[in-house]
Amino acid sequence: MNAPLLAGAAFGVGLFLLLRALFPPRPGLAASLAAFDAAARRRDEDARARRSSPTREKVGGLRSQLGRRLARLYEERGWEQRSVRADLAIVEKSIEGFLATKFLLPAAALVFIPVLVGYFALLGMGSSLTVPLWLGVLFAALFFFLPDLQLRQEAAQRRRDFRYVVGAFLDLVAMNLAGGRGVPEALMTASQVGEGWAIGRIRDALANARITGQTPWQALGNLGDEIDIAELRDLSAALGLVADDGAKVRQSLSARAASMRSRQLSEVEGKAGERSQSMLVAQLLLCTGFLVFLAFPAVMRVLAA
Repeated sequence: MNAPLLAGAAFGVGLFLLLRALFPPRPGLAASLAAFDAAARRRDEDARARRSSPTREKVGGLRSQLGRRLARLYEERGWEQRSVRADLAIVEKSIEGFLATKFLLPAAALVFIPVLVGYFALLGMGSSLTVPLWLGVLFAALFFFLPDLQLRQEAAQRRRDFRYVVGAFLDLVAMNLAGGRGVPEALMTASQVGEGWAIGRIRDALANARITGQTPWQALGNLGDEIDIAELRDLSAALGLVADDGAKVRQSLSARAASMRSRQLSEVEGKAGERSQSMLVAQLLLCTGFLVFLAFPAVMRVLAA
C-alpha cells in the first residue's frame, strides 16, 4: 500500500514542478523591482570581484548555465543570501557555481534510486520502493546541506587567517605613521609587505580606491562588508573619524593591533585546551577497552561456572 502512495506522490510532485517550469507565474511589482536591484548589485559585485580577486573560481558549461538560472530565481524571489555571498567572496568562489553544486548533488542522489532498488533486489530484500526511496531522499537532503557546511568551515578558517594579517597590517601602518607618512601613504606602503592572499586583497582594494576616487578607509570598509570582516569595518570607521590627526591614528591602530593579538592568543589557548581534553577522552576510552579485553575471559568463566 505504501509503494503506490509514494509513487503517486512522487508523480504528482514531478508533474507540479513540470507545470511550474513550463508556465511560471507572472512576477509582481515588488518581485520585479527586487530582481532589478539584485541584477544591478550583482553587476557591481562581479566587477569588484574581477578587480580585487583575479583568482576567483571559473564556472563554465552546463554548470554555469544552471547556476545563472538558479541565481536569477533567487533574485526574483528576493533571497539575498548575504552570509553565503560573504563566505563565497572570502573563499573566492562564485554564487552561480555554489548554487549549481547545491542542485546537482541532491539530483545525483535521487538519480541513484533505481540503482538502490536493483541492489536491494539482488540482496533478496524484495522489490519494495520504500527503503530505497527513503534512502535516496535522505542522501539528497544530506548532499543539499553539505556544500553549506563545507563553505562555512572554509570561510571561517580563511577569516581567522585574514584577521591575523589585519593585526600585522595595523602594526605596519602604525610604524609608517611614526615615520612621518600620512594615512593614505602609510596604508599603501604597509599593504606592499607580504605576498599572501589576504594582504593581496587589501592591496588590491587600496589600489582600486585610487582608480575609483574613494578614500583608502572607504575601500577597506567596502572590503570588510564584502567578506564580512568586522575588524576592517571598525578600522574604516576609526580612520574616517581621526584621519587628520596622525598621533591619534597611530595610538588607535597600536591599541587595536594589541587587542586583536590578545583575542587571537585567547582563541589559540582555548583550542589547545579543547584538543587536550579530546586526547584525554581518547586515552580514557582506550584504557577502558583494554580493561574490558583483560576482564572478559575471567567474567565469562565465572558466568559459565
